[in-house]
Amino acid sequence: MIEVRPEATPNPNAIKFTLDQPSTSGRAQTFRAGSDPAESPLGARIFALDGVTNVFMTANFVSVTKEDDIAWDELAPLVVAELEAHFGEDG
Repeated sequence: MIEVRPEATPNPNAIKFTLDQPSTSGRAQTFRAGSDPAESPLGARIFALDGVTNVFMTANFVSVTKEDDIAWDELAPLVVAELEAHFGEDG
C-alpha cells in the first residue's frame, strides 16, 4: 500500500500530500476545471471531490487546493483515500 503524508503549505487552502512513490509518470501535471480527465485519471479523481479547486502532481507529491469554506479535517482523509485507491489499482 502507498504511504501518504499530508503536509501544510504556506497557503492555508493547499496541502502537499507526499507519497513514497512517483505521483506521475514523467512530467508535472495540473488538473483544474476544464481539464481532460483522460490526461490525468488521478487528478480527475481528486478534483471530483467537493471543494477541490486545483490538483498539481509532480515527483513524489500531489498538492491539492480547496475552496475557503471546506475544512481540511473533512477533505484531507478523502484525498488520502483517493490516492490509496488509485495506487492500489495500479499496484
